[in-house]
Amino acid sequence: MRKIKFSKAILEATDQCMASDPTVFIIGLGVPDPGGVFGTTLGLQKKYGKDRVMDMPLSENCITGVITGASLNGYRPILTHQRVEFSLLSIDQIVNQAAKWYYMNAGQQNVPIVIKMVIGRGWGQGSQHAQSLESWFGHIPGLKVVMPSHSYDAKGLLIAAIEDPDPVLFLEPKALYRAFREEVPEGHYTVPLSRTRNAREGKDLVIYCWGAMVPVCTEAADRVGEGRGKQIRVVDLRTLMPL
Repeated sequence: MRKIKFSKAILEATDQCMASDPTVFIIGLGVPDPGGVFGTTLGLQKKYGKDRVMDMPLSENCITGVITGASLNGYRPILTHQRVEFSLLSIDQIVNQAAKWYYMNAGQQNVPIVIKMVIGRGWGQGSQHAQSLESWFGHIPGLKVVMPSHSYDAKGLLIAAIEDPDPVLFLEPKALYRAFREEVPEGHYTVPLSRTRNAREGKDLVIYCWGAMVPVCTEAADRVGEGRGKQIRVVDLRTLMPL
């Protein structure tokens, strides 16, 4: 099986969903730029046009309301934030509107949106561009919160998120974009949004982790295992909500 980077897996998932479902569109600051949000949106506007791959003005609260409204009219929008901090300007729409709509309307309307956020430490980032705020969103009823740790899950979880009927926050650890190449199938597949993964087997101790800490914890478990003869299990949560 071919091996691809984390960022390429995200791009491929988005591409395949847009190809198979004309109601999927993506919007966000810098989405059509040459950098393509760290490579995760490269070439999409050229392939699908400006009506489905759109740049975003610096009005995060407004545009989150727009995608929520679009989802209520039959679309499956993807909103991309280049930093998790930018989403804080749209917290009212995320928490008080998108997350609540299904329940306020007695289950008669779903909000199938995906909000992608670049999260955590990276290269040369300032204090307002490097935070890990996933636990904030993990406490909000009505939101699903996803954070993959490797390329296979990045593609499978994103496809599952796009196809899900509820609002999903898809958090992309910045440190993983270029770090690894892992085996990823070429075709369509999904990873359930409610199932953990054993990143390492073991019976003496269990470490629970997610996102960029999964490879760190796995390496630590390997070193302790070699030095002390302990079998340490590492569990990748994959989704923080549902936990």
